[in-house]
Amino acid sequence: MQLTGEENLPVSQAQAWEALNDVEMLKRSITGCESLTLVGEQEYEAVLAVSIGPVKAKFRGRLKLTDLKPPSSYQIAFEGQGGAAGHGKGEAKVWLETLGPAETQLHYSVVASVGGKIAQIGSRLVDMAAQKMAADFFAAFNAALRDRYAVAPPPPPEPMKPLGRRLLDWYLGWLGRIFTGKV
Repeated sequence: MQLTGEENLPVSQAQAWEALNDVEMLKRSITGCESLTLVGEQEYEAVLAVSIGPVKAKFRGRLKLTDLKPPSSYQIAFEGQGGAAGHGKGEAKVWLETLGPAETQLHYSVVASVGGKIAQIGSRLVDMAAQKMAADFFAAFNAALRDRYAVAPPPPPEPMKPLGRRLLDWYLGWLGRIFTGKV
């Protein structure tokens, strides 16, 4: 399985780096995370309750941060066992890019493999579950960043006009261009 993406964070690169290395903040942001404990230099043990399709399991695993380049990037090697549900193993690369004084883009690239019952449910379901976990993490992580650094939430999107009103606006605009000769 491969998963890549990017997420805009509403804080500076230094603040993003600090938050990405805050165990309690990460624990609160990871859906199903029951514990995340530092057990060595840049090495963590984690316990996650995970549901992937019909398979539900408690995974116990280890994460090790390597190739640290504060405040820009690091790599994560991870592996976990979920008993009869199966196991997973992989690597992730995470890097930050400054977009402005209070905006940072986080990029990530994950390569992972699973085995056991999880592998039997199909790669499409596993990929969808991984994408949902990433989306849930970033929603919670962004909310935690806004709380920690007192960042205002993004404005809600403008409500979309009903289809009939949009068609009428387009038609009237089209007529106006025809009669004014600005086609």
